[in-house]
Amino acid sequence: MGAVVNSEGHVLPSPVPAADSAERIRSALLAARFTPDGLLELLGGVAYAALARNETVPARRALQSDGPLETLVRLFLLQRPVPEEHAGWALPLDVALADGWLVPADPGAAPPGGPVVRAAVDIRPYGGPEGEDWWIVSDIGCAVGGAAGIAGRHQDVVLGVGGASTTLAGLTVRTPVDRVLDLGTGSGVQALHATRHAAEVIATDVNPRALAFARLTLALSGAPDADLREGSLFEPVADEPGFDLIVSNPPLVISPDTRFEYRDGGMQGDELCRSLVRRAAGHLTRGGYLQLLANWEHREGEDWRDRLTSWVPDGCDAWIVQRDVQDVTQYAELWLRDAGDHALGQTAYEARYDAWLDEFEQRSTTAVGFGWITLRATEAEEPSVIVEEWPHPVEQPLGDVVRAHFARQDFLRATDDASLLAQHFRLAEDVAQEQVGMPGAEDPEHVVLRQNRGMRRATQVDTVGAGFAGVCDGSLSAGRILDAIAQLLGEDAVGLRDRTPQTIRRMVEQGFLEPVPAP
Repeated sequence: MGAVVNSEGHVLPSPVPAADSAERIRSALLAARFTPDGLLELLGGVAYAALARNETVPARRALQSDGPLETLVRLFLLQRPVPEEHAGWALPLDVALADGWLVPADPGAAPPGGPVVRAAVDIRPYGGPEGEDWWIVSDIGCAVGGAAGIAGRHQDVVLGVGGASTTLAGLTVRTPVDRVLDLGTGSGVQALHATRHAAEVIATDVNPRALAFARLTLALSGAPDADLREGSLFEPVADEPGFDLIVSNPPLVISPDTRFEYRDGGMQGDELCRSLVRRAAGHLTRGGYLQLLANWEHREGEDWRDRLTSWVPDGCDAWIVQRDVQDVTQYAELWLRDAGDHALGQTAYEARYDAWLDEFEQRSTTAVGFGWITLRATEAEEPSVIVEEWPHPVEQPLGDVVRAHFARQDFLRATDDASLLAQHFRLAEDVAQEQVGMPGAEDPEHVVLRQNRGMRRATQVDTVGAGFAGVCDGSLSAGRILDAIAQLLGEDAVGLRDRTPQTIRRMVEQGFLEPVPAP
């Protein structure tokens, strides 16, 4: 039995397997070592990495036998039919067929020799942060190969784990909390992570099929149940107590389209992301975090930083990082390819392309930014709002980096310059100093401090800044270090104390220096 297609050529939604049999399926997957480690050992690093790019040919070429693990790879990763007999070696066949994990394949889809079956869902091995063996369940056939996009798919298609999912999971602050909200859960990746450190997890989505897949993801991964609720944005939790953490990988695409629930939010421009940010403050506990991925418009005559700053609600600190930016033609082409519109024929493709550019032109949008937004609910009189561009490589996971960022804002806010000079500091462990200059020169032209982990920032410092950072081991106060530098350089100590606090604040804010208790 193949996919069900309507008269317009669209694939109709397939039934979602029953979760009742998830434990038996999970046991079979573990027994066959259908796990990240098992796949890496079977396929090798090159083919395994190719699967993460949705390229299947190297994995197909790496399979040399018909054992249980190889059969599961063919079924769920290569999405090829296999003989029913082989499927029975890897899975409890009666349950897998009865509950809809597998379905009979088309006659002739596999070599002759008996009935064949195919996967009805996508099951992807996924490694948890502490080495857990998890699996993400989603609709089949949406990512494999990647060349055709999701052309012809039904509106409520549910995608599996991807780069956006793993980015958000790595960004999220993972301290133990009471309540977490996963807003727009999709296949349940963020909810799965949240079950490790939250007493209660509520996951919402406008798409009931997404909630069904999220339930499968949790059950198949052996995770605690989450409270799954249907609805848009904060509607399903309108009368709930506050949350300690809200995470969201929302339908963030700035699109004139409404075809696909997983990406098209149905609001004009970047209004959905703005609305989510603006409304979050009313659903956070004191000190609670909102963390989401977002797209935002760059409009003619308007600084995008000012635009993002205006989104931040009262009573919240914010750290907003733009990771990439595309002009409107690049952005439109990206999502037209994602929808498979290039396969519609030149006339239809150009009409869709025109619709995207017309939409951007109406709002004077010249480009679209991609990035991360983190809010933290605070009672500070002057919240910290930092909006920056950082397109350079970072080292995930960044959850501890995010938490430390806001802790530093608290410290700087509570510390005047006199107290700052009395404070002891330590150079962060991952910071190296680089001297840049002409070979043979007596003094370097520039001194750069560089982080080797986390955000991997680099900052240029002068002689005083380099000397200060170089001796910060927590043993002396900042003021005493500056007095020693002034004596060494023959400078006025009072003047140096007056002009250096701003440099110290910048190095603390960016994570180069860490305040420590006096010995």
